[in-house]
Amino acid sequence: MSIDDIRNQLGDDFDFSEEEEWEEGGSSQIFLGMTPPQRFIVAFLMFFIVIIVSVFCLLVTGKIALTL
Repeated sequence: MSIDDIRNQLGDDFDFSEEEEWEEGGSSQIFLGMTPPQRFIVAFLMFFIVIIVSVFCLLVTGKIALTL
């Protein structure tokens, strides 16, 4: 059984086309009310927070130590 057979068995319930999706969104797609640059900043800040919390946990558990 191939993927095409499964798709045919399920029927054409989904009218999804990538071309239509890109055409509707245009060049300024908005997701969760944010533009792409805003989403990048949020993702970067979340990444930075994860790094800070991880280093803090390593310091607390004694896996690494600051030598001054």
